[in-house]
Amino acid sequence: MDPMTQSAQISSSQGFADGQNSAVKEPKQSVKDLIHWRNPKNSGLVFGLSMLLLLSLAAFSVISVASYLLLALLCVTITFRIYKSVVQAVQKSSEGHPFKALIDKDVSIPPETFRKHVDTSLTYINQALKQMSRLFLVEDLVDSLKLAVVMWLLTYVGAVFNGITILILADILLFAVPPIYEKNKTQIDQYIDLVHTQVNTTMTKLQEKLPGAVKRSKTE
Repeated sequence: MDPMTQSAQISSSQGFADGQNSAVKEPKQSVKDLIHWRNPKNSGLVFGLSMLLLLSLAAFSVISVASYLLLALLCVTITFRIYKSVVQAVQKSSEGHPFKALIDKDVSIPPETFRKHVDTSLTYINQALKQMSRLFLVEDLVDSLKLAVVMWLLTYVGAVFNGITILILADILLFAVPPIYEKNKTQIDQYIDLVHTQVNTTMTKLQEKLPGAVKRSKTE
């Protein structure tokens, strides 16, 4: 193959890969900006809507919440459609359908975009399956014991809170913890390092005493 053709193919593949990486990074950056309250209006809006949705799900069923939301949307669009029709009739104007621009807009998902997101999701799914296989088949005894302890603790959490309550608490923490951590990063990191060191020391001692445990390399 011609060297220039090879170079062009390599450049195009690198450009495609860079485009995929940037497309993946952009949503992550947007989420990071939201939970760090870079734009208070956007963060407040997302937090308020998410809390409203979760509180609604706590009081009503999923079908009821979805039906109410769609009914409210229909009421708004129908009312606006009738209002514009009356205004056009009174003013004898011919502006046409008020939602014509939105109706003509292409809302279909391009196959490339769909495949890109499927490939990205598949990567995370495969990583999760590999990790689950490693934990449940006890590749490392200590890691499997950690999972067992976490699952045991979650049984107590589940006895106190239901799923919606946990989601509400998680939503509050998601929007409250990042700005607090950002303001007190130095002090919090010191405590985290201290706890991490103590946990690693305890796990190392436990691993040395457990028979059949897989020894970790120092690089890990």
